[in-house]
Amino acid sequence: MAARNRTVGSLALELLAKSREAALCAIRVFNDPHVSFKSETFIVLMVIAWTYLMHAHYRKKGVEYRYYEQQGKKRKFDRTKHGAYKYWELEHCLNDKVSPIDKDTANNIRFLIGLRHEIEHQMTRSLDNYLSGRYQACALNYNDYVKKLFGKRYGLDDHLTYCIQFVELMADQFNGPKPVADIPERLRAYVAEYDAGLDHDSYNSPRYSYRLLFKKKLVNRSGQADRVVEFIDPKSDLAKSIDKEYWVKKEVERTKYLPSRVVEEVRKAGFPKFRVQPDHVEMWKAEDAKNPAKGFGVQVEGAWYWYDSWIQRCVELCTQAANKFK
Repeated sequence: MAARNRTVGSLALELLAKSREAALCAIRVFNDPHVSFKSETFIVLMVIAWTYLMHAHYRKKGVEYRYYEQQGKKRKFDRTKHGAYKYWELEHCLNDKVSPIDKDTANNIRFLIGLRHEIEHQMTRSLDNYLSGRYQACALNYNDYVKKLFGKRYGLDDHLTYCIQFVELMADQFNGPKPVADIPERLRAYVAEYDAGLDHDSYNSPRYSYRLLFKKKLVNRSGQADRVVEFIDPKSDLAKSIDKEYWVKKEVERTKYLPSRVVEEVRKAGFPKFRVQPDHVEMWKAEDAKNPAKGFGVQVEGAWYWYDSWIQRCVELCTQAANKFK
C-alpha cells in the first residue's frame, strides 16, 4: 500500500487536534477532585499541547521546524537512531524569531517548563494551590492562541470554567492567617529567582499569572446574585475603592547573604562586637529563623542564605540587648 500523502493543511489540523486533546486532558485532570497528581500532570500535558500548537502553526505557515544542517543548497535533517526526524522542542519554538507568542505568555510557558524540570519524578501536592494562578493563565493563554491562530471554532471556551474549590475557601479560614504552603525550598528558590528576573509589568501581567480578588457579596433580594464570579468595570467607583483598600505586594528583593555578610551588615548598623560565633548562631537558633514559614532566608543547593529581613531582625535584637554588642 502506498504511503498516505498528507497535505500541509491536513497535517496542521492533525497536530491541532492532538494539541487540543492534550490541553483538554490537562484541564480535566486538574479539575478532578480524585486526582492528587495535578500540577505534574497539568504541566506535562500543557507543554505537549503548546508544542503541537506551535508545530501546527509553523506547518501552516511553511516554517521548517525540524532540526537540520545547511550543506550547500541542501539540508541534512537530524534524525534519531531509528531514523525519525528531530522536531523543535517548545523552548526552541518560543525562541525562534517567527514565534507568534507574546512576551508575557512566553514567560508563563517558560516558567512551567522550568518548573517541570524541578518537580520531575516527585509529587508536591501543595503546588496545586500555590501556583494555580499560573496554571489558570496558561490555560486561558492557550485558548486565546488556538482561536487567534486557527479560528474561534477551535476554542475551548465551553470547557474552561471555574471549578468549585474547597481549599482555602472555608468560612473559618477567612479571619485567620493563610496557611503556609509546604513547598520544598529548592522549588521556592526557583520560583523566587524566576520572578525576580521579570520586570514589574511582566510579573503583574494576567498572561503570566491570572489573579482574582474575591469578596463575599451580600444582596438585598432573592435571585439577585447566583454567579460565583462577577466582573466589574476597572474604571468603576467600586473597582477604584478596591484598589485603594487592597494592595498586592511583589517581593522583588532577592539579595542573599552568607552569615559573614550578615554579621558585617549588623556591625555597620552600630554593633561592632556582634560575631558569627556564637552570637549569630545563637540568635538564629533562638528565633527559629531557618523555619521557611518565617521568610528570613532560603536554602539553595545545600547552603543557607539570609535575606535583608533577617539582617533587620538581628539589628532589632542587638538593640534590645542594650550595650552587649556595642
